[in-house]
Amino acid sequence: MKNLLKLFYLGAITLLLINCSKEYQIPNNLVVHDFVWKGLNAYYLHQDEIADLSDRRFNSDQQLNAYLTGFADYNTLFSSLLLNTDEKSMIIEDYTNLDLDVPRSAFVNGMEFGIIAQPNTTTNTVIGYVTHILPNSNAASKKLQRGEFFNAVNNILLTEDNYFDLLISGDTSYTLSMVDFDGTTVTPNAKTVVLDKENYDYDTTFLEKTFNMGSDNIGYLMYNNNLSKSSINNLNNTFLNFKNQNINELILDLRYNITGGSFAKNITNLATMITGQFTDEVFIKEEWNSKAQPWFLENQPDSLLTKFPAKLNSSTDFNSLNLTEVYIILNGDSFSASSAIELLINSLKPYINVHIIGTTTNGNNTGSITLYNSQDYDIELKNDTHTVALQPVVLSFYNKDDQTYNEGFTPTIATCPNEDILNLGFIGERSEPILDKVLEYISTGNLGTNVTCNPNNFIYLYKSIDTQRELDNGVFIKQDLPNTY
Repeated sequence: MKNLLKLFYLGAITLLLINCSKEYQIPNNLVVHDFVWKGLNAYYLHQDEIADLSDRRFNSDQQLNAYLTGFADYNTLFSSLLLNTDEKSMIIEDYTNLDLDVPRSAFVNGMEFGIIAQPNTTTNTVIGYVTHILPNSNAASKKLQRGEFFNAVNNILLTEDNYFDLLISGDTSYTLSMVDFDGTTVTPNAKTVVLDKENYDYDTTFLEKTFNMGSDNIGYLMYNNNLSKSSINNLNNTFLNFKNQNINELILDLRYNITGGSFAKNITNLATMITGQFTDEVFIKEEWNSKAQPWFLENQPDSLLTKFPAKLNSSTDFNSLNLTEVYIILNGDSFSASSAIELLINSLKPYINVHIIGTTTNGNNTGSITLYNSQDYDIELKNDTHTVALQPVVLSFYNKDDQTYNEGFTPTIATCPNEDILNLGFIGERSEPILDKVLEYISTGNLGTNVTCNPNNFIYLYKSIDTQRELDNGVFIKQDLPNTY
């Protein structure tokens, strides 16, 4: 968003302040309470649906303070002023920990896996299966691959009660006992694998590959990182590789991607790498609450629009592919997509063909902003007596054609909520069922036949990638807000 001169708030949003004395001193014990109420009153998307946030609820600061005194703490106040269905708006206790854009790293052995209850047994034993191995990790140096099964750690049979302690929170080194599994019977195969946890820095991309199929030069990118600024900047190098190979269609495989939300700017940059031919065209439109939206339209209408940028930053060009077709394998629980990916899909749809592979998405079409306790809710003039910030839902996202997605997206190619653990294949190869189905669709237009999901009725208990996914608090924007004093 452009940096604009701070302007005085006009219209309905100042109705309360007109009736309140500027000289009235906020009691020290209500400073954060006051900030919470006034911040939500000004910008919460659902302000007009919350009776206690009404501009006519209080006639003076004294009345407001009397109301605020009834709440033992500001967290309770904050929760009471949200819609019951609002799971995204947050209160931040220490804003100094926000916006830490650091490369992704962890202390891991490099094996990602899932756990199912062992079928056909009266015990509570479980079976583990390998979903993927992190490149250049400890597990990558061992004879271990996707689709293998195990049922014991250090010769202790895995159960529903102990698998987490043994595999995740237990020893930094352990030995897996591998087994064969046909969907019914577990058969020990005498293979063991020793895994050691180490400090691991995640590569920006998990796998990139090209498939040449007739006139189709298809780029395949499995991306298991987040959509932070640094990750997106590094991803630009991957797109240079695709650009040099004259990719004309792209499969973006996000099944193991951990992104929940992101900043809208980062999503816009990713979209520009995929396209590139729409510079300065509208990518996102914002719609704020019934008080803020009219002010923005009158005073800074351009700030409600996010456009395809011309450059990644002042010194870096985009390595754009100028594509008209993209195939997105969804992330999120059971291939349902995160807020960030839904925004990417919706905003690209007016420009290119976006083919969705997964399950019906959730419809997370709202955006948030960080509010600090200052006259313009920006960080520069913040109240230094506390470190509380607000991150309320403040807007709904629309695309160039004024389309939104609160009902979610129906996939072009439907997948099962869980991968077929008896037929996982190899990532990046035609043996992998989801990739094979997408490649078949690209080359023939054939959607294939519907697959019976989980015919063995496995009970899925755990997936290691799910615990790494970022909490989906939606997409964040940065916006110049008017001065309220």
